[in-house]
Amino acid sequence: MSTHNVWTHKGTFLLAAVGSAVGLGNLWRFPYLAGENGGGAFILVYALTIFAVGIPILIAETMLGRASRRSPIMGMQHLTHTHKTSRAWESIGWLGAASAFLILSFYSVIAGWALHYTWQMLTGSLAGADAETIGAGFDALLASPGLLTLYHTLFIIASGLIVGLGIHRGIESSLRILMPALFVILLVVLAYGIATGDFAAAASFLFTFDIAELSLEGWLEAMGQSFFTLSLGMGAIMAYGAYMSGEASLTRTAFAIAVVDTAVAMVAGLAIFSLVFGAGLDAGSGPGLMFVTLPLAFAEMPFGALVGGVFFILVLGAAISSSISLIEPVAAFLVERFDLTRPQAVTAMVVASWALGLLTVVSFNLWAEGTLFHALFGRSAFEFIELLTNIFMPLGGLLIALFAGWALTHGEVMKEMRTNEGWFATWRFLVRFVAPAAVAFVFLRSIPQVEGYLIPAIGALVIVGAFAAGRTFLAEPSQER
Repeated sequence: MSTHNVWTHKGTFLLAAVGSAVGLGNLWRFPYLAGENGGGAFILVYALTIFAVGIPILIAETMLGRASRRSPIMGMQHLTHTHKTSRAWESIGWLGAASAFLILSFYSVIAGWALHYTWQMLTGSLAGADAETIGAGFDALLASPGLLTLYHTLFIIASGLIVGLGIHRGIESSLRILMPALFVILLVVLAYGIATGDFAAAASFLFTFDIAELSLEGWLEAMGQSFFTLSLGMGAIMAYGAYMSGEASLTRTAFAIAVVDTAVAMVAGLAIFSLVFGAGLDAGSGPGLMFVTLPLAFAEMPFGALVGGVFFILVLGAAISSSISLIEPVAAFLVERFDLTRPQAVTAMVVASWALGLLTVVSFNLWAEGTLFHALFGRSAFEFIELLTNIFMPLGGLLIALFAGWALTHGEVMKEMRTNEGWFATWRFLVRFVAPAAVAFVFLRSIPQVEGYLIPAIGALVIVGAFAAGRTFLAEPSQER
Protein backbone atom coordinates (compact mmCIF):
# COMPACT_ATOMS: atom_id res chain seq x y z
CA MET A 1 0.00 0.00 0.00
CA SER A 2 1.01 3.60 -0.42
CA THR A 3 1.62 4.06 3.27
CA HIS A 4 4.56 1.64 3.15
CA ASN A 5 6.47 4.03 0.88
CA VAL A 6 9.15 6.31 2.25
CA TRP A 7 10.70 9.23 0.36
CA THR A 8 13.92 8.01 -1.27
CA HIS A 9 15.83 10.97 0.17
CA LYS A 10 15.45 12.70 3.53
CA GLY A 11 15.24 16.09 1.85
CA THR A 12 12.29 15.11 -0.31
CA PHE A 13 9.80 15.74 2.47
CA LEU A 14 11.16 19.29 2.65
CA LEU A 15 10.61 19.71 -1.10
CA ALA A 16 7.13 18.18 -0.86
CA ALA A 17 6.06 20.31 2.11
CA VAL A 18 7.50 23.48 0.56
CA GLY A 19 5.74 22.57 -2.68
CA SER A 20 2.49 22.25 -0.78
CA ALA A 21 3.06 25.52 1.05
CA VAL A 22 4.31 27.55 -1.92
CA GLY A 23 1.30 28.18 -4.11
CA LEU A 24 -1.24 30.85 -4.92
CA GLY A 25 -1.18 31.84 -1.24
CA ASN A 26 2.39 33.12 -1.64
CA LEU A 27 2.21 34.55 -5.15
CA TRP A 28 -1.34 35.91 -5.14
CA ARG A 29 -2.95 36.08 -1.70
CA PHE A 30 0.04 37.21 0.37
CA PRO A 31 0.98 40.23 -1.82
CA TYR A 32 -2.57 41.55 -2.09
CA LEU A 33 -3.24 41.09 1.65
CA ALA A 34 0.01 42.90 2.47
CA GLY A 35 -1.00 45.63 0.04
CA GLU A 36 -4.41 46.04 1.66
CA ASN A 37 -3.04 46.02 5.24
CA GLY A 38 -0.13 48.41 5.29
CA GLY A 39 2.77 46.24 4.12
CA GLY A 40 5.44 45.90 6.81
CA ALA A 41 3.16 45.77 9.86
CA PHE A 42 1.20 42.94 8.27
CA ILE A 43 4.43 41.06 7.51
CA LEU A 44 5.68 41.45 11.10
CA VAL A 45 2.57 39.86 12.57
CA TYR A 46 2.64 37.22 9.82
CA ALA A 47 6.26 36.25 10.60
CA LEU A 48 5.74 36.15 14.38
CA THR A 49 2.69 33.92 13.98
CA ILE A 50 4.58 31.60 11.61
CA PHE A 51 7.19 30.89 14.26
CA ALA A 52 4.97 30.88 17.35
CA VAL A 53 2.01 28.99 15.88
CA GLY A 54 2.78 27.64 12.41
CA ILE A 55 5.98 25.78 13.24
CA PRO A 56 4.65 24.04 16.39
CA ILE A 57 1.54 22.80 14.52
CA LEU A 58 3.64 21.87 11.48
CA ILE A 59 5.81 19.69 13.73
CA ALA A 60 2.70 18.22 15.37
CA GLU A 61 0.98 17.37 12.08
CA THR A 62 4.13 15.85 10.58
CA MET A 63 4.63 13.86 13.77
CA LEU A 64 1.13 12.38 13.59
CA GLY A 65 1.71 11.34 9.99
CA ARG A 66 5.09 9.76 10.66
CA ALA A 67 3.90 8.04 13.84
CA SER A 68 0.96 6.41 12.06
CA ARG A 69 2.53 5.73 8.62
CA ARG A 70 -0.98 5.95 7.16
CA SER A 71 -3.23 8.41 5.34
CA PRO A 72 -4.71 11.11 7.61
CA ILE A 73 -8.07 9.33 8.03
CA MET A 74 -6.66 5.86 8.65
CA GLY A 75 -3.77 7.31 10.62
CA MET A 76 -6.01 9.08 13.11
CA GLN A 77 -8.10 5.92 13.50
CA HIS A 78 -4.88 4.08 14.37
CA LEU A 79 -3.64 6.75 16.79
CA THR A 80 -6.93 7.12 18.66
CA HIS A 81 -7.05 3.33 19.07
CA THR A 82 -3.45 2.96 20.26
CA HIS A 83 -3.74 5.92 22.65
CA LYS A 84 -7.18 4.86 23.94
CA THR A 85 -8.70 8.29 23.31
CA SER A 86 -12.20 9.14 22.17
CA ARG A 87 -12.96 8.19 18.57
CA ALA A 88 -14.14 11.78 18.13
CA TRP A 89 -10.47 12.65 17.51
CA GLU A 90 -10.67 10.70 14.25
CA SER A 91 -12.43 13.82 12.95
CA ILE A 92 -8.94 15.32 12.48
CA GLY A 93 -8.38 13.01 9.52
CA TRP A 94 -11.85 13.57 8.08
CA LEU A 95 -11.59 17.37 8.42
CA GLY A 96 -8.25 17.33 6.62
CA ALA A 97 -9.54 15.15 3.78
CA ALA A 98 -12.71 17.25 3.41
CA SER A 99 -10.64 20.45 3.34
CA ALA A 100 -8.31 19.07 0.67
CA PHE A 101 -11.23 17.91 -1.48
CA LEU A 102 -13.10 21.23 -1.21
CA ILE A 103 -10.01 23.40 -1.73
CA LEU A 104 -8.93 21.48 -4.82
CA SER A 105 -12.34 22.07 -6.39
CA PHE A 106 -11.98 25.88 -6.44
CA TYR A 107 -8.17 26.08 -6.37
CA SER A 108 -8.11 24.36 -9.75
CA VAL A 109 -10.51 26.95 -11.19
CA ILE A 110 -8.47 29.91 -9.93
CA ALA A 111 -5.18 28.29 -10.99
CA GLY A 112 -6.75 27.89 -14.43
CA TRP A 113 -6.80 31.67 -14.72
CA ALA A 114 -3.00 31.53 -14.82
CA LEU A 115 -3.24 29.26 -17.89
CA HIS A 116 -5.25 31.98 -19.61
CA TYR A 117 -2.78 34.71 -18.72
CA THR A 118 0.26 32.61 -19.65
CA TRP A 119 -1.18 32.28 -23.17
CA GLN A 120 -2.18 35.96 -23.29
CA MET A 121 1.31 37.07 -22.27
CA LEU A 122 3.33 34.74 -24.49
CA THR A 123 1.26 35.60 -27.56
CA GLY A 124 1.62 39.33 -26.89
CA SER A 125 -2.15 39.86 -26.72
CA LEU A 126 -1.80 42.32 -23.83
CA ALA A 127 1.16 44.32 -25.15
CA GLY A 128 0.43 48.01 -24.74
CA ALA A 129 -3.04 47.40 -23.32
CA ASP A 130 -4.49 49.99 -20.96
CA ALA A 131 -6.17 49.44 -17.59
CA GLU A 132 -9.65 49.44 -19.07
CA THR A 133 -8.78 46.81 -21.68
CA ILE A 134 -7.09 44.47 -19.17
CA GLY A 135 -9.89 44.89 -16.64
CA ALA A 136 -12.48 44.16 -19.32
CA GLY A 137 -10.49 41.10 -20.40
CA PHE A 138 -10.50 39.70 -16.85
CA ASP A 139 -14.24 40.34 -16.55
CA ALA A 140 -14.78 38.57 -19.87
CA LEU A 141 -12.80 35.55 -18.63
CA LEU A 142 -14.96 35.29 -15.50
CA ALA A 143 -18.11 35.67 -17.58
CA SER A 144 -17.22 32.66 -19.76
CA PRO A 145 -18.18 29.33 -18.13
CA GLY A 146 -16.82 27.48 -21.16
CA LEU A 147 -13.32 28.94 -20.89
CA LEU A 148 -13.21 28.56 -17.10
CA THR A 149 -14.28 24.92 -17.40
CA LEU A 150 -11.63 24.24 -20.04
CA TYR A 151 -8.82 25.69 -17.91
CA HIS A 152 -10.17 24.00 -14.77
CA THR A 153 -10.21 20.66 -16.60
CA LEU A 154 -6.70 20.98 -18.03
CA PHE A 155 -5.20 22.00 -14.71
CA ILE A 156 -6.81 19.28 -12.60
CA ILE A 157 -5.92 16.59 -15.15
CA ALA A 158 -2.26 17.67 -15.10
CA SER A 159 -2.24 17.51 -11.29
CA GLY A 160 -3.95 14.12 -11.26
CA LEU A 161 -1.50 12.61 -13.76
CA ILE A 162 1.44 13.48 -11.51
CA VAL A 163 -0.12 11.93 -8.39
CA GLY A 164 -1.38 8.94 -10.35
CA LEU A 165 2.18 7.97 -11.27
CA GLY A 166 2.88 7.26 -7.60
CA ILE A 167 4.94 8.57 -4.70
CA HIS A 168 8.34 8.10 -6.35
CA ARG A 169 7.76 8.30 -10.12
CA GLY A 170 5.07 10.98 -9.84
CA ILE A 171 5.21 13.28 -6.82
CA GLU A 172 8.87 12.90 -5.91
CA SER A 173 10.28 13.08 -9.44
CA SER A 174 8.14 16.07 -10.40
CA LEU A 175 9.02 18.03 -7.26
CA ARG A 176 12.74 17.54 -7.80
CA ILE A 177 12.41 19.32 -11.14
CA LEU A 178 9.54 21.67 -10.39
CA MET A 179 10.67 23.31 -7.14
CA PRO A 180 14.21 24.33 -8.18
CA ALA A 181 12.81 25.61 -11.48
CA LEU A 182 10.24 27.71 -9.63
CA PHE A 183 12.90 29.28 -7.40
CA VAL A 184 15.02 30.16 -10.45
CA ILE A 185 12.05 31.72 -12.24
CA LEU A 186 11.13 33.72 -9.15
CA LEU A 187 14.65 35.13 -8.94
CA VAL A 188 14.53 36.01 -12.65
CA VAL A 189 11.27 37.94 -12.14
CA LEU A 190 12.78 39.68 -9.08
CA ALA A 191 15.84 40.71 -11.14
CA TYR A 192 13.51 42.05 -13.83
CA GLY A 193 11.56 43.97 -11.18
CA ILE A 194 14.77 45.49 -9.83
CA ALA A 195 15.95 46.44 -13.33
CA THR A 196 12.72 47.90 -14.66
CA GLY A 197 10.57 48.71 -11.63
CA ASP A 198 10.86 50.62 -8.35
CA PHE A 199 12.60 48.18 -6.00
CA ALA A 200 13.30 50.85 -3.35
CA ALA A 201 9.61 51.69 -3.03
CA ALA A 202 8.73 47.99 -2.81
CA ALA A 203 11.32 47.36 -0.08
CA SER A 204 10.17 50.42 1.86
CA PHE A 205 6.54 49.33 1.59
CA LEU A 206 7.17 45.76 2.71
CA PHE A 207 9.73 46.39 5.45
CA THR A 208 8.55 49.59 7.13
CA PHE A 209 6.98 48.35 10.35
CA ASP A 210 4.28 50.64 11.70
CA ILE A 211 1.94 48.62 13.91
CA ALA A 212 -0.40 51.61 14.19
CA GLU A 213 -1.22 51.08 10.51
CA LEU A 214 -2.58 47.60 11.19
CA SER A 215 -6.23 47.22 12.25
CA LEU A 216 -7.63 44.29 14.24
CA GLU A 217 -8.92 42.88 10.96
CA GLY A 218 -5.41 43.20 9.53
CA TRP A 219 -3.96 41.35 12.53
CA LEU A 220 -6.41 38.50 11.99
CA GLU A 221 -5.71 38.46 8.25
CA ALA A 222 -1.96 38.17 8.97
CA MET A 223 -2.52 35.36 11.49
CA GLY A 224 -4.83 33.55 9.10
CA GLN A 225 -2.40 33.84 6.20
CA SER A 226 0.46 32.49 8.33
CA PHE A 227 -1.67 29.44 9.16
CA PHE A 228 -3.00 28.78 5.68
CA THR A 229 0.32 29.33 3.90
CA LEU A 230 1.90 26.28 5.56
CA SER A 231 -0.95 24.03 4.37
CA LEU A 232 -1.85 23.12 7.95
CA GLY A 233 -5.05 21.29 8.81
CA MET A 234 -5.82 19.99 5.33
CA GLY A 235 -4.18 16.57 5.55
CA ALA A 236 -1.32 17.25 3.12
CA ILE A 237 1.41 17.58 5.73
CA MET A 238 0.16 14.52 7.62
CA ALA A 239 0.01 12.52 4.36
CA TYR A 240 3.51 13.57 3.34
CA GLY A 241 4.76 13.00 6.91
CA ALA A 242 3.70 9.34 6.60
CA TYR A 243 6.38 8.92 3.92
CA MET A 244 9.06 10.81 5.89
CA SER A 245 12.20 8.99 6.91
CA GLY A 246 12.47 8.26 10.63
CA GLU A 247 15.98 9.71 10.54
CA ALA A 248 14.93 13.17 9.33
CA SER A 249 14.72 15.87 12.00
CA LEU A 250 11.19 17.16 12.53
CA THR A 251 12.34 20.43 14.09
CA ARG A 252 15.01 21.34 11.51
CA THR A 253 12.69 20.38 8.66
CA ALA A 254 9.79 22.43 10.06
CA PHE A 255 11.98 25.51 10.50
CA ALA A 256 13.39 25.06 7.00
CA ILE A 257 9.89 24.82 5.51
CA ALA A 258 8.77 27.97 7.35
CA VAL A 259 11.89 29.91 6.34
CA VAL A 260 11.70 28.90 2.66
CA ASP A 261 7.95 29.52 2.48
CA THR A 262 8.33 32.97 4.08
CA ALA A 263 11.31 33.80 1.87
CA VAL A 264 9.33 32.92 -1.27
CA ALA A 265 6.47 35.15 -0.09
CA MET A 266 8.93 38.01 0.59
CA VAL A 267 10.72 37.66 -2.76
CA ALA A 268 7.39 37.41 -4.59
CA GLY A 269 6.19 40.52 -2.77
CA LEU A 270 9.36 42.45 -3.66
CA ALA A 271 9.15 41.37 -7.30
CA ILE A 272 5.44 42.13 -7.65
CA PHE A 273 5.47 45.48 -5.85
CA SER A 274 8.62 46.59 -7.70
CA LEU A 275 6.66 46.16 -10.92
CA VAL A 276 3.47 47.70 -9.50
CA PHE A 277 5.20 50.79 -8.08
CA GLY A 278 7.42 51.08 -11.15
CA ALA A 279 4.29 51.35 -13.29
CA GLY A 280 2.71 53.84 -10.87
CA LEU A 281 -0.13 51.49 -9.96
CA ASP A 282 -2.03 50.88 -6.72
CA ALA A 283 -0.55 48.29 -4.33
CA GLY A 284 -3.86 47.94 -2.50
CA SER A 285 -5.85 46.66 -5.46
CA GLY A 286 -6.97 43.49 -3.65
CA PRO A 287 -7.56 40.12 -5.33
CA GLY A 288 -7.17 41.75 -8.76
CA LEU A 289 -3.49 42.45 -8.03
CA MET A 290 -2.19 39.42 -9.95
CA PHE A 291 -4.77 39.20 -12.73
CA VAL A 292 -5.39 42.89 -13.48
CA THR A 293 -2.71 45.12 -11.94
CA LEU A 294 0.31 42.91 -12.77
CA PRO A 295 -0.66 42.31 -16.42
CA LEU A 296 -1.03 46.08 -16.74
CA ALA A 297 2.46 46.56 -15.27
CA PHE A 298 3.93 43.98 -17.67
CA ALA A 299 2.11 45.62 -20.60
CA GLU A 300 3.89 48.91 -19.92
CA MET A 301 7.43 47.55 -19.47
CA PRO A 302 10.17 46.45 -21.89
CA PHE A 303 10.05 42.71 -22.64
CA GLY A 304 6.99 42.65 -20.42
CA ALA A 305 5.12 40.06 -22.48
CA LEU A 306 7.97 37.54 -22.25
CA VAL A 307 8.66 38.08 -18.55
CA GLY A 308 4.93 38.14 -17.84
CA GLY A 309 4.56 34.77 -19.56
CA VAL A 310 7.45 33.39 -17.49
CA PHE A 311 5.86 34.79 -14.33
CA PHE A 312 2.54 33.07 -15.00
CA ILE A 313 4.39 29.82 -15.72
CA LEU A 314 5.80 30.27 -12.21
CA VAL A 315 2.28 30.72 -10.88
CA LEU A 316 1.13 27.56 -12.67
CA GLY A 317 4.04 25.52 -11.33
CA ALA A 318 3.48 26.70 -7.78
CA ALA A 319 -0.23 25.94 -8.09
CA ILE A 320 0.44 22.40 -9.35
CA SER A 321 2.89 21.70 -6.52
CA SER A 322 0.12 22.63 -4.10
CA SER A 323 -2.68 20.83 -5.92
CA ILE A 324 -0.86 17.48 -5.91
CA SER A 325 -0.64 17.77 -2.13
CA LEU A 326 -4.42 18.26 -2.05
CA ILE A 327 -5.05 15.09 -4.05
CA GLU A 328 -2.73 12.86 -2.01
CA PRO A 329 -4.58 12.68 1.38
CA VAL A 330 -7.85 11.47 -0.18
CA ALA A 331 -6.18 9.26 -2.79
CA ALA A 332 -4.05 7.55 -0.11
CA PHE A 333 -7.19 6.89 1.97
CA LEU A 334 -9.01 5.34 -1.00
CA VAL A 335 -6.02 3.06 -1.66
CA GLU A 336 -5.86 1.93 1.97
CA ARG A 337 -9.53 1.64 2.76
CA PHE A 338 -10.92 0.21 -0.49
CA ASP A 339 -7.79 -1.43 -1.91
CA LEU A 340 -8.00 0.62 -5.11
CA THR A 341 -5.00 1.02 -7.35
CA ARG A 342 -3.39 4.46 -7.18
CA PRO A 343 -4.65 5.49 -10.65
CA GLN A 344 -8.19 4.43 -9.68
CA ALA A 345 -8.04 6.35 -6.39
CA VAL A 346 -6.64 9.49 -8.01
CA THR A 347 -9.22 9.34 -10.79
CA ALA A 348 -12.07 9.09 -8.26
CA MET A 349 -10.74 12.05 -6.26
CA VAL A 350 -10.03 14.22 -9.29
CA VAL A 351 -13.35 13.56 -11.06
CA ALA A 352 -15.36 14.28 -7.91
CA SER A 353 -13.41 17.46 -7.16
CA TRP A 354 -13.65 18.56 -10.81
CA ALA A 355 -17.43 18.14 -10.69
CA LEU A 356 -17.68 20.18 -7.49
CA GLY A 357 -15.45 22.80 -9.11
CA LEU A 358 -18.16 23.47 -11.67
CA LEU A 359 -20.09 25.21 -8.88
CA THR A 360 -17.18 27.64 -8.58
CA VAL A 361 -17.12 28.12 -12.35
CA VAL A 362 -20.77 29.13 -12.55
CA SER A 363 -20.48 31.27 -9.40
CA PHE A 364 -18.70 33.89 -11.49
CA ASN A 365 -21.28 34.02 -14.27
CA LEU A 366 -24.47 31.93 -14.61
CA TRP A 367 -25.05 31.67 -10.84
CA ALA A 368 -23.49 34.97 -9.89
CA GLU A 369 -26.62 36.02 -8.04
CA GLY A 370 -30.18 35.03 -7.25
CA THR A 371 -29.44 31.32 -6.65
CA LEU A 372 -30.40 28.96 -3.85
CA PHE A 373 -26.99 29.51 -2.26
CA HIS A 374 -27.57 33.26 -2.13
CA ALA A 375 -31.02 32.74 -0.67
CA LEU A 376 -29.87 30.28 2.02
CA PHE A 377 -26.38 31.53 2.87
CA GLY A 378 -26.20 35.06 1.50
CA ARG A 379 -23.23 34.15 -0.71
CA SER A 380 -22.32 32.37 -3.94
CA ALA A 381 -21.56 28.65 -4.14
CA PHE A 382 -17.82 29.45 -4.43
CA GLU A 383 -17.94 31.72 -1.39
CA PHE A 384 -19.84 29.06 0.57
CA ILE A 385 -17.30 26.32 -0.27
CA GLU A 386 -14.47 28.69 0.62
CA LEU A 387 -16.21 29.47 3.93
CA LEU A 388 -16.39 25.75 4.74
CA THR A 389 -12.65 25.34 4.16
CA ASN A 390 -11.93 28.43 6.26
CA ILE A 391 -13.75 26.67 9.08
CA PHE A 392 -12.52 23.10 8.54
CA MET A 393 -8.81 23.93 8.23
CA PRO A 394 -8.32 25.95 11.42
CA LEU A 395 -10.63 23.58 13.31
CA GLY A 396 -8.48 20.68 12.13
CA GLY A 397 -5.33 22.58 13.10
CA LEU A 398 -6.76 23.29 16.55
CA LEU A 399 -7.53 19.60 17.10
CA ILE A 400 -4.10 18.55 15.80
CA ALA A 401 -2.43 20.86 18.32
CA LEU A 402 -4.54 19.55 21.19
CA PHE A 403 -4.11 15.89 20.27
CA ALA A 404 -0.36 16.10 19.73
CA GLY A 405 0.10 18.28 22.80
CA TRP A 406 -1.93 16.18 25.22
CA ALA A 407 -2.35 12.64 23.86
CA LEU A 408 1.21 11.87 22.78
CA THR A 409 3.47 10.86 25.65
CA HIS A 410 6.75 12.50 26.56
CA GLY A 411 8.60 9.43 25.33
CA GLU A 412 6.81 9.35 21.98
CA VAL A 413 7.46 13.02 21.26
CA MET A 414 11.11 12.81 22.30
CA LYS A 415 11.56 9.74 20.08
CA GLU A 416 10.09 11.57 17.07
CA MET A 417 11.64 14.99 17.71
CA ARG A 418 15.02 13.79 19.03
CA THR A 419 15.58 17.06 20.79
CA ASN A 420 16.56 18.41 24.19
CA GLU A 421 14.20 18.96 27.11
CA GLY A 422 14.29 22.74 26.68
CA TRP A 423 12.91 22.72 23.12
CA PHE A 424 10.49 19.93 24.03
CA ALA A 425 9.05 22.01 26.88
CA THR A 426 8.82 25.09 24.64
CA TRP A 427 7.11 23.16 21.83
CA ARG A 428 4.67 21.49 24.20
CA PHE A 429 3.69 24.82 25.80
CA LEU A 430 3.18 26.43 22.38
CA VAL A 431 1.20 23.52 20.97
CA ARG A 432 -0.94 23.07 24.09
CA PHE A 433 -1.85 26.69 24.78
CA VAL A 434 -0.49 29.37 22.42
CA ALA A 435 -1.28 27.63 19.11
CA PRO A 436 -4.88 26.65 20.05
CA ALA A 437 -5.66 30.20 21.16
CA ALA A 438 -4.18 31.74 18.00
CA VAL A 439 -5.89 29.25 15.71
CA ALA A 440 -9.14 29.96 17.55
CA PHE A 441 -8.81 33.61 16.48
CA VAL A 442 -8.45 32.48 12.85
CA PHE A 443 -11.35 30.06 13.23
CA LEU A 444 -13.67 32.59 14.82
CA ARG A 445 -12.80 35.21 12.24
CA SER A 446 -14.11 32.88 9.53
CA ILE A 447 -17.55 32.78 11.15
CA PRO A 448 -19.42 35.92 10.04
CA GLN A 449 -21.74 35.97 13.05
CA VAL A 450 -18.89 36.38 15.59
CA GLU A 451 -18.38 40.04 16.44
CA GLY A 452 -14.80 41.33 16.54
CA TYR A 453 -14.89 42.30 20.22
CA LEU A 454 -15.88 38.75 21.21
CA ILE A 455 -12.83 37.15 19.62
CA PRO A 456 -10.28 37.92 22.40
CA ALA A 457 -12.70 36.73 25.08
CA ILE A 458 -13.49 33.49 23.29
CA GLY A 459 -9.77 33.01 22.57
CA ALA A 460 -9.09 33.15 26.31
CA LEU A 461 -11.72 30.49 26.83
CA VAL A 462 -9.90 28.31 24.31
CA ILE A 463 -6.74 28.44 26.43
CA VAL A 464 -8.73 27.27 29.44
CA GLY A 465 -10.45 24.68 27.27
CA ALA A 466 -7.10 23.41 26.00
CA PHE A 467 -5.99 22.73 29.54
CA ALA A 468 -9.31 21.11 30.39
CA ALA A 469 -9.17 18.97 27.25
CA GLY A 470 -5.77 17.69 28.20
CA ARG A 471 -6.88 16.77 31.70
CA THR A 472 -10.18 15.17 30.80
CA PHE A 473 -10.49 13.93 27.23
CA LEU A 474 -6.95 12.95 26.41
CA ALA A 475 -4.98 12.14 29.52
CA GLU A 476 -4.86 8.49 30.52
CA PRO A 477 -3.68 7.95 34.12
CA SER A 478 -1.65 4.87 33.21
CA GLN A 479 0.40 6.67 30.59
CA GLU A 480 3.34 8.97 31.12
CA ARG A 481 2.50 12.44 29.89
